[in-house]
Amino acid sequence: MKITSVDVTVFTYPTRRVSDSAGHSHPGEESQAKMAMLTIATDEGDKGYAFAPPEVIRPYIVNSFFRKVLIGQDPFDRERLWNDLVHWQRGSAHQLSDRALAFAEQALWDLAGRKLNMPVYKLLGGYRDKVPAYGSTMCGDELSGGLSTPEEYGQFAEKLVARGYKAIKLHTWMPPVSFAPSTTMDIRACAAVREAVGPDIALMLDGYHWYSRSDALTIGRALEKLDFTWFEEPMEEQSMSSYVWLAENLSIDVIGPESLSGKHYSRADWVKAGACDILRAGVAGVGGIGPCMKVVHLAESFGMDCEVHGNGAPNLAVVGAIRNCRWYERGLLHPFLDYDEAPAYLNQIVDPMDADGLVSLPTLPGLGEDINFSYIEAHTVSRD
Repeated sequence: MKITSVDVTVFTYPTRRVSDSAGHSHPGEESQAKMAMLTIATDEGDKGYAFAPPEVIRPYIVNSFFRKVLIGQDPFDRERLWNDLVHWQRGSAHQLSDRALAFAEQALWDLAGRKLNMPVYKLLGGYRDKVPAYGSTMCGDELSGGLSTPEEYGQFAEKLVARGYKAIKLHTWMPPVSFAPSTTMDIRACAAVREAVGPDIALMLDGYHWYSRSDALTIGRALEKLDFTWFEEPMEEQSMSSYVWLAENLSIDVIGPESLSGKHYSRADWVKAGACDILRAGVAGVGGIGPCMKVVHLAESFGMDCEVHGNGAPNLAVVGAIRNCRWYERGLLHPFLDYDEAPAYLNQIVDPMDADGLVSLPTLPGLGEDINFSYIEAHTVSRD
């Protein structure tokens, strides 16, 4: 079996999510957004798919790297092909990003699963068929009735618990919100949520990632009193020494790195330095499912959990294949949006959750996405 084509289809779909000037998602009026579907096909008629922002897998990336490395190769040689793509990163002037690598590798995993008629999480090892989810909120906003006050965070948390969540992670206010960042508001929101849900719901905070050490320590000590489970990304993660200092000065678990580049290599440095108590990795952030699994097993070797960052089929597949991850991150959630409504290009969401807060792993082959190919064909705006 050989790869014969690597193609990208860009299409439009309706969404009520808008991005502010800093790139954070919030509810808004319905508009048309663009999505790209990467398709890798073989001479035996098998195909694998991955969805990505069009700018990440733009024609230059596909022509200069994906097609040169992948076409004519065995799609089951994922590790070799991934390393061949990594080889091109240094000379790409940072054009070939880890996120682009991840989408190409996801499509290879999806192809393998579809070919073998197995879910990817089973190919990875298959540790469990259900996983508890935590509700991950959107960043705070200034929308009345949304997430504009600590009290509204508390009210929304009550709704999430009623929905079945046994754990909730807060994303608090970040610029361009007028009063952000604010240690006082962050602490008030966390206190309001703890009061609203009681002592038995696990709570986490993903804070503003450019706080100073002093501000991070202030918030962290407040979280300790509120019995929060972990404290995530309050400072710039490129300063590993700042996280070493924070972990040494707090009893609450510090988790990271979330957005730091460097794949599994930088995560190994964090473990060695003692910069975190729980390791963090997401498929898109570390360059693919394979490297994400490397981070997970690195953590396992040191007796640490590795919480997988972000929702979606690839991350869910990893969570279903491992032991040392407590939750699947489900979100981003907001009072004005219905997370359980599938986007138009999927026939159903990949991560349905039951009333007990458990997400079932997909049973469809590959990554488990039930793709609405007819919709994509009818709304295609370009092909490469």
